[in-house]
Amino acid sequence: MTEKEESKHSAEVGTVRSLQETPTWALATVCFFFIAVSIFLERLINLLSTRLKNNRKKSLLEAVENLKSVLMVLGFMSLMLNVTEGEVSKICIPIKYANRMLPCRKTIKSHDDVSGDDDDDDHDNSFFHQCSSKGKTSLISQEGLTQLSFFFCVLACMHILCNLAILLLGMAKMRKWESWEKETQTVEYLAANDPNRFRITRDTTFARRHLSSWTETSIQLWIKCFFRQFFNSVAKVDYLTLRHGFIFAHVSSNNAFNFQNYIQRSLHEDFKTVVGISPLMWLTVVIFMLLDVYGWRVYFYMSFVPLIIVLVIGTKLEMIVAKMAVAIKENNSVIRGTPLVEPNDTHFWFSNPRFLLSILHYTLFLNTFEMAFFLWVTWQFGINSCYHDNRGIIITRLVLAVTVQFLSSYITLPLYAIVTQMGSSYKRAILEEQLANVLRQWQGIIREKRKTNQTQETENNGNNNNGDFDSGESPVQSEVAYDFRFSGRQPPILQEIPIQEQTER
Repeated sequence: MTEKEESKHSAEVGTVRSLQETPTWALATVCFFFIAVSIFLERLINLLSTRLKNNRKKSLLEAVENLKSVLMVLGFMSLMLNVTEGEVSKICIPIKYANRMLPCRKTIKSHDDVSGDDDDDDHDNSFFHQCSSKGKTSLISQEGLTQLSFFFCVLACMHILCNLAILLLGMAKMRKWESWEKETQTVEYLAANDPNRFRITRDTTFARRHLSSWTETSIQLWIKCFFRQFFNSVAKVDYLTLRHGFIFAHVSSNNAFNFQNYIQRSLHEDFKTVVGISPLMWLTVVIFMLLDVYGWRVYFYMSFVPLIIVLVIGTKLEMIVAKMAVAIKENNSVIRGTPLVEPNDTHFWFSNPRFLLSILHYTLFLNTFEMAFFLWVTWQFGINSCYHDNRGIIITRLVLAVTVQFLSSYITLPLYAIVTQMGSSYKRAILEEQLANVLRQWQGIIREKRKTNQTQETENNGNNNNGDFDSGESPVQSEVAYDFRFSGRQPPILQEIPIQEQTER
């Protein structure tokens, strides 16, 4: 290689090339990779939606649709930042305003320093020189807009992971409730909860768990409930008592109702709400970015807010169960069968059970934003950046964020799913969905039975054609009616969900 070629080669090394100077094989390889990954993710989401639809998981299907809407909004934000970064960078502001409310100590280089060591970023510096010639600076540089676009990408990924953790941990907590539900169908349970058996209220397991010297004052009860949420937040006796109260209030006295399945569907219904991001939450993001000023330590103080809210909500839910136990004791000194709790909206703040879910939803988003911001700062600026100048604060924030995620997913949200059933109304849509699924299966069985006897039915219809008239019922309806009138048996759904004829209060 000649000296001239060597100088030309060294000049090309490290230079920034535009697309018109980039090899076509490199461009095609990068495009193929991103297109393949995007199509794979899109197919994966569609496959998940199809499977949920086939399994008739309507609430989870709507949750996936809400999640897709959130991802679409975040995608539009990133797209708009990439498309308009050039125009935004041309906006110039006075330097005195640009040096106010900085997230880090002032480390901005002078114009001469930038000119000397940023030769490879001529396009970005052109806007800097355009504003500096006027004695001003850019509102936000192209590099800053690119970093902000990365933040929305990190927030989207963290939002998916946190919501997935909420669903999986919540269902894991409810898994042990299945054995409790099966126990309600045993002879031992029916004998122990014989409605003709009289018992002193304080001697019941439910009363012994909640009534003690710590329940004499409201402050003592709050303290007891605060610590109870960490240890056996939903006990077996609580589950069975709340189940009995729900069935007595909203369903007939038939003990075959699957309360655990109903709660799980209720959790799916609540999850549909949790995955969304409201305009108020986006406004919170903007406010915290505005207040992220060096020395204010806003994110450090913010990390305690979700923990406090989650603990208060968990304590309130435990208080509701404890107060129902106190009400049973005050109303009756002797009871028959299982202690009967009375579902009522007055147990909840503002007589609105959904209000607790709204607060919990907002808290979970704050925690997700906290973790996303931490990961984004670490990725973009490194662990030794000015954002992480105090390692003790960083470790505290990280531990608090993980703790809040676990408490809310494994303890608070499942606890909310069961205690919120103690409101005055119930989720009729869930019961109607379960009713429709079982009736659909039952109708399929009848249809198969008709196909088996189709030949005989055709001959009978031919013989009696002259004397018969159309009753207006389908063959399936006739078969179902026949089973009702002459077999003396009820369809499985009427045995499983004997819903009373009542409207929601």
